[in-house]
Amino acid sequence: MKAYSKDLRLKVLDAVDRGMPRKEVAGIFGISVPSIKRWLRRRRESGDVEPSPIPGPPARKGVLLEEWLPSQLENDPDLTLEEHCEAFEEALGVKVSRATMCRRVSSLPGSWPLKKSPQ
Repeated sequence: MKAYSKDLRLKVLDAVDRGMPRKEVAGIFGISVPSIKRWLRRRRESGDVEPSPIPGPPARKGVLLEEWLPSQLENDPDLTLEEHCEAFEEALGVKVSRATMCRRVSSLPGSWPLKKSPQ
């Protein structure tokens, strides 16, 4: 899940600072009361409400799939997910699960057929 923007955090805390009840602020901005408490504590401790960086190394399969997958689907649209996974491993030497491949295909712009073309 992506972190809330710093701009939203500042607007929420500004509303709380002006005396608006936290529950009301949470309802208006569509966030939870614990988030408001966390942001207030972070501001009190560090002086800022900047979101924490995502821990761990950056995802390398995602970047590789984004570059490789569109042309692969154009060239071989009738392959199954398993076959696309095998082609990805052959081309780049990185294993990818069927679930990951499915998520990447469905996140691409345009619509990709769920079934093979009739032959």
